[in-house]
Amino acid sequence: MSTSRLQHIKDHLLGEYTCAEMAAPYSPLTTHVLNTGMGVPGAHMALSLHRMDPSTSLWNLLTTGTTNDDGRCPGLITRETFTPAVYKMRFETGQYWESLGETSFYPYVEFSP
Repeated sequence: MSTSRLQHIKDHLLGEYTCAEMAAPYSPLTTHVLNTGMGVPGAHMALSLHRMDPSTSLWNLLTTGTTNDDGRCPGLITRETFTPAVYKMRFETGQYWESLGETSFYPYVEFSP
């Protein structure tokens, strides 16, 4: 691994990471999308972050974003707004594959722990 990559990992783990692209502080919630079929990052994929309202069991949209060239979308939520809750991410896979001139079986993928 290159020194800069190791420094990036160290900064991320220590919570000193800031995203210059988005001018956003470190996010306690991250994602990394990979296009394993092509062996590249899933760049420029739209996604959204939702939090479940425990009183209604409904999902509330918190923010939207797009993965960067490395398939990451840092800065989705800050430490100050991150609270203990159930979250989900929705990845717009259909739009992603369409932008590459491909078809997709899944128009979107939702992930929640």
